[in-house]
Amino acid sequence: MLNHGGYRAAVSYDYDAGVFHGDVIDTRDVITFQGASVAELRQAFRDSVDEYHKVCSERGRSPDKKASAR
Repeated sequence: MLNHGGYRAAVSYDYDAGVFHGDVIDTRDVITFQGASVAELRQAFRDSVDEYHKVCSERGRSPDKKASAR
């Protein structure tokens, strides 16, 4: 499981596409990412969480997290 900024992600591998796919699980908002290698996957996860925080800030709202992750 990946961790970044208080968020966790579940990861699976799509054999047909040849890529890893991840979903952030500590939010009700939808945050997904993918990478062709483990290094790409980890970077995409960090970038997605950071971008999520940026978009929330631009919209004037707080990022969502499950109550247990706050």
